[in-house]
Amino acid sequence: MTTNFIKHIKFTAAAFVCLLAVQSGFAQNSTPEKPGVVSYTYRKVFEKDPAAALDMIKANGFTDIEFSSLFGKTAAELKALIDARGIKCSSFGVSYEDLVNKTDEVAQNAKTLGASFVRVAGIPHKAAFTEEEAQKGIDNFNKVGKILKDKYSLALVYHNHGFEFEPFRNGSLFDFLVEQTDPEYVNFEMDVLWTFFPGQDPVEILDKYASRFKLMHLKDLKKGVEGNLSGTTAPENSVTLGTGQINIPAVIKMAKTTGIVHYYLEDESDNVATQVPASLVYLSGLK
Repeated sequence: MTTNFIKHIKFTAAAFVCLLAVQSGFAQNSTPEKPGVVSYTYRKVFEKDPAAALDMIKANGFTDIEFSSLFGKTAAELKALIDARGIKCSSFGVSYEDLVNKTDEVAQNAKTLGASFVRVAGIPHKAAFTEEEAQKGIDNFNKVGKILKDKYSLALVYHNHGFEFEPFRNGSLFDFLVEQTDPEYVNFEMDVLWTFFPGQDPVEILDKYASRFKLMHLKDLKKGVEGNLSGTTAPENSVTLGTGQINIPAVIKMAKTTGIVHYYLEDESDNVATQVPASLVYLSGLK
């Protein structure tokens, strides 16, 4: 066997291993044990230097990201940055206004980034969330969701932010949103903290609407903090997973039986340099 032939065999084998890595790492969904990350976690770094933020993300072992902004870059520029680091974008978060008024631009950016999901967090409301405001959101989501799916093969998901759990009829306005949106065109991303904070049990909500949740934000709420329906809390109330009030193991156990296809770690605190690695260690140790 010649030296050149041996080199060829080694090269072919390496190429095959590389292909398997791409297929397994980039085609598969993220898991709670190895989640993706929400760009908002590193927002302060992204705002100054997106490349540096992505270097931090890569250093923590993340290969899946949900962008919550373009951070002053074009979608093509961000795509080049993540490609260079072996990171994929599975979801693209946009504002309600852009989703409704710039649907085609949003879709084109999502496709450029390589995302499968377009996510919107929140519906405009003046004070306590009302039926009228919810209905307007429902109408817009059903309309835009159809465009995103039929024209661009993208899936629309709504990310709950706490205020949607205003009591309504025999449930809440969140129930109203789920029941009145068309599951063919609109689904949901559960933010665990923003489900727990307004007094709900994430496990029960997941069980109730198992097929409607496609994405999940994993985060925890500081012990002793009382929730409400405001949809806001101080950044320091976002703590390392497993150290707060939320029963993360129970949430993950239920989530694994539902339709969740991507899990993202989100940390809203100013302590991400220490909390993110600690949260990853916690998740890797769960059975």
